[in-house]
Amino acid sequence: MGRRSGGRKLPFFASAASTSSSTKRTRSARRLPSLPKPRSPAPPSPTSTPSAPPAAAQTTTSPPDLAAAAAGLSGKAVKKKSGARLWMRLDRWGSSEILELDKASIIHRAGVPPRDLRILGPIFSHSSSILAREKAMVINLEFIRAIVTAEEVLLLDPLAHEVLPFVDQLRQQLPLRSLVGGSGEHGGDRHGEKQGGSPGNQVPCLNEATGAEHELPFEFQVLEVGLEAVCSTLDLSVAELERHAVPVLDELTKNVSTRNLERVRSLKSDLTRLLARVQKVRDEIEHLLDDNEDMAHLYLTRKQAQNQQVEAIMTSAASNSIVPGTSLHRLNSSFRRSVSIATSMYLDNDVEDLEMLLEAYFMQLDGIRNRILSVREYIDDTEDYVNIQLDNQRNELIQLQLTLTIASFGIAINTFIAGAFAMNIPCYLYETDGSFFWPFVGGTSSGCFVISIILLGYAWWKKLLGP
Repeated sequence: MGRRSGGRKLPFFASAASTSSSTKRTRSARRLPSLPKPRSPAPPSPTSTPSAPPAAAQTTTSPPDLAAAAAGLSGKAVKKKSGARLWMRLDRWGSSEILELDKASIIHRAGVPPRDLRILGPIFSHSSSILAREKAMVINLEFIRAIVTAEEVLLLDPLAHEVLPFVDQLRQQLPLRSLVGGSGEHGGDRHGEKQGGSPGNQVPCLNEATGAEHELPFEFQVLEVGLEAVCSTLDLSVAELERHAVPVLDELTKNVSTRNLERVRSLKSDLTRLLARVQKVRDEIEHLLDDNEDMAHLYLTRKQAQNQQVEAIMTSAASNSIVPGTSLHRLNSSFRRSVSIATSMYLDNDVEDLEMLLEAYFMQLDGIRNRILSVREYIDDTEDYVNIQLDNQRNELIQLQLTLTIASFGIAINTFIAGAFAMNIPCYLYETDGSFFWPFVGGTSSGCFVISIILLGYAWWKKLLGP
């Protein structure tokens, strides 16, 4: 077929291919209406001194605007393409927009493998994980599911009611921290000239990335806000659990009823679920603290700055080199390997900032876990107390049963004697004048009463009866 057509596609297949490619371009280009972006400040003159962006340029829409955007999006739900989900892009300056992206767009934009998107899916929504990739950090903690790069954060399902406070907190804190670190990140050079490009496209200098500055990199700022939001939510849940547990358990100690037992059962179920949530986040942080290599790979800003320096050195070497192309390629490969080994050795020994950050929230989560365990111990103590009460009542019933059994034994002896004389058997006692009847009845009854008293005394002596 190739020979007949001269190496060209048939018109039918060419039109089908062009239609398919245009459809893909149309789908990838389709985007939900974005939130209003802040106006970028006017470019300063070359002689102006470097300064951070003005505060007015960092203001964005508030959570009510997000709710309004959600209402506007509901009318366009029919047009949503297959496999696409709502994401919010938020950069270091607080500007944000809501996007509708599919898996291919996210993979191309953030450079994460497809399995990480499955971790952020609904199947693994109850798991907790913080994963480090080459150019991104995948965060899945409670209600926070995000992909963080050195420049921006992509937040999944930003219009959920539990995610809106986290989005608002990101908008409030990230611009302020960028301004604090602005002199180190976006300041001018020694000649007072400002670096080119927009604030969102600039990369912090290597001094900040390597920890010379006190301000954390962008990815750790997002991680800190996320951990703070998760810890705050868990702390509020534990406080509500404690407030609900005290009256329920006190009521159970006063009255052991089916209703109170059902309330305690529901309380224990809530406690178990909350403890599992706290334990998942705590175990994930503990896993990171135990592995310095994983913590080192989370330094995205530092890796980006080092990669840019390596690229600059390689470009300079390529432009000034007189070595042939094949030899230059070998030199570049060996140089990259050397830089990679040196970088990995350096990163393993410089994770102090992240380690301190994770240790702080690990201790907070450990405190929350201890509070939950205290509530569980309180429930266990209450259950033990209730069981002791029930055992005591059961013992009292057994004592009463024993007393009644002894009394029934005495009465049974008297009844046996009366039944024996009530039979129609010839006996010389029937031939008496009746004076012997009452003494005989009184004697047998007294004997049965004495036997009962002896049995009760024996039970008392054996501590089968009594308090």
